[in-house]
Amino acid sequence: MIGLADAFKDPEAEARSPLFLPNMAERVFSEHGALVTALDMEHRSGQEDMALSVAQAYASDKALYIEAPTGVGKSMAYLVPGIIHAMTSGRQMLVSTHTKALQEQVRLKDLELCRRLFKNSVGMGQYGEFRAAVLMGKGNYLCGTRLKEAINAGHSLFPTVYDKELRRIEEWSKTTRTGLLQELSPPPMDEVWEHVNADSPACNNRNCTPDTCPYRRARQLMEKAQVLIVNHSLLFSLLGAGYHPQTDVPGILHASDFAVIDEAHTVPAVATEHFGARVSDYAIRRQLLRLHNPTTRKGILVRYAKSEGVKVVERALVVIKAFFEDIAERFLMESDIVRLPHPDWIEPAPQEVLAELVNILSSEAKRIGEGPGRDELQGASLLFSSYRGAILDCVTFEHKDHVYWTERAGRGRVIALRSAPLDVAPYLRERLFRRDTSIILTSATLGSGDNMEGFVTRTGGNGALLQSVDSPFDFRRSMRVFIAEDAPAPEAGKMDLAWMTDMVRHCAIAVKGGTLVLFTSYRDMREVAASVEDDFVNAGKTFLLQGRDGSPGSLRERFAKAGNAVLFGTDSFWTGVDVPGPALSQVIVTRLPFENPSHPVAEARAQWHASRGDIPFMCLTVPDAVVKLRQGIGRLIRSRQDKGTLTILDSRILTKQYGRFFLNVLPNRAYQRFNASNAKTRFKPLET
Repeated sequence: MIGLADAFKDPEAEARSPLFLPNMAERVFSEHGALVTALDMEHRSGQEDMALSVAQAYASDKALYIEAPTGVGKSMAYLVPGIIHAMTSGRQMLVSTHTKALQEQVRLKDLELCRRLFKNSVGMGQYGEFRAAVLMGKGNYLCGTRLKEAINAGHSLFPTVYDKELRRIEEWSKTTRTGLLQELSPPPMDEVWEHVNADSPACNNRNCTPDTCPYRRARQLMEKAQVLIVNHSLLFSLLGAGYHPQTDVPGILHASDFAVIDEAHTVPAVATEHFGARVSDYAIRRQLLRLHNPTTRKGILVRYAKSEGVKVVERALVVIKAFFEDIAERFLMESDIVRLPHPDWIEPAPQEVLAELVNILSSEAKRIGEGPGRDELQGASLLFSSYRGAILDCVTFEHKDHVYWTERAGRGRVIALRSAPLDVAPYLRERLFRRDTSIILTSATLGSGDNMEGFVTRTGGNGALLQSVDSPFDFRRSMRVFIAEDAPAPEAGKMDLAWMTDMVRHCAIAVKGGTLVLFTSYRDMREVAASVEDDFVNAGKTFLLQGRDGSPGSLRERFAKAGNAVLFGTDSFWTGVDVPGPALSQVIVTRLPFENPSHPVAEARAQWHASRGDIPFMCLTVPDAVVKLRQGIGRLIRSRQDKGTLTILDSRILTKQYGRFFLNVLPNRAYQRFNASNAKTRFKPLET
């Protein structure tokens, strides 16, 4: 191993050595390494093990799955060797995490800690000069060219009622540093923002420069950055659209880059979302009205084309409305989501009018000559061509390995046609693991008691390196686990819900500090809330309900600040809640988190597994639920100082054969049973 005195005697030769990166990782993460000496941080053996494995994978361009529980410090373990590798090799490090909020955490917290580490460590100062950039989807950025075109359009794009909003955006453009939608408060009107954001072919290197366009500025920073931070949604939407270097060039998004996917347990779901098709009445109608609004007589066609396209748009609006209303009447009267029965289940009525519109837009683009106007019309032509293709795909079932369905969702009751691959592994194998570059998939929960083998198979990484590192927490000391042994089966209906209500009421009041109650059903959550809210308030506890009391982010902040609140949450609260200390002293799991088996994707995948001789419940449903339970439990203990109670109100974990898979992943397996008759006795000493 390289000692401090020997470091950088011949930097170029040293950096070419296959041992260089692992040696540097050891220098930082060992018991007497730079993290301890330069930043006065505690040594964590799991973090050291992870950093060494990640460094070896980077150096050898291998794929690695690594499970690192909460408290290991996985961000530093993959960032530090990654930054060193990027700086010495001239290759870009791609970091993808689950949400925009986590992107900002990496940029503002984790990377700044890395910079401090390098600046304060002998012989490592040059690594502190790394550049990092965050990339969002194009629709999040202002485009200077499109803003200028919108202002110059007079009243051909907008009615006068939008003038004030356009001028507000113009004033903001003079001071904004990033041009990001999230910076503009209050948020802009959709009708105006869609004409000025960067999600258009008119925002390009011919029309825009980094001096005039925030998105081009962001791209310039991205191209110069050693670390590029994206979120999973953007990453997989780009991969799903075929975005990658030339076929014979290594790299995920850019030539020779290497990648880390954090919160990787979400990869199958996010990939499923973005590797299929989605087309809705709302999306098509919105884009048609952007071309020409029959009410206001404004739009892109008025601004640039002034052709017979106006009449085609008006006809298309009628055809699209009738087409999706027909779908709703046939399939969505009794349910908001229905799997489509067979190919050619409906006549694809919009095909003809959309084809005519595509041709007109293309012809008009050629007629008006080069410039933003041509680019806008060509972009619209391509967009409506993609809508036409998506509708045809969803009607003819073009992809035999996909499942197709229709759904009505959202506040606007948007009707959509959807498709998704039954198996995302081949897509991920092609777009991630066969790109001849290192890729790290990491999370606190990748396995379901099977050493990650099931997750690896589902994500196409067969042959990758696998590793799990130990948790730094003593769960026997910090966590007490209680399981209700007399919970009625969910099939018991009202009896089950009444029992659940009584237990949630008692258990949440009995434990000091805050309680997070995790539900698997919005309906159950609301019914229990209606019965217990007054009891919590009378007990001096703040009560917070998802969907009523604010956004998920604001609810987490209020929960942490209150110190003794009870927060009811469903799906999104099983992950992403990080509240250390007594403010989160108990997690109550109301039911084991099985996925809804009637969802078209779940149903089709179950049939697919059954056709291969598998038992879908055991190879698909149970592993997914185990991972989700692990995520929910992981909300409880976030630091060495934390103490807390895990309460599970589902007796199936004790009575069903599959229950052992859930019991095996409990951090503290020395659980205690309780029932309605002894709950008060059991919970009395649980104050933490």
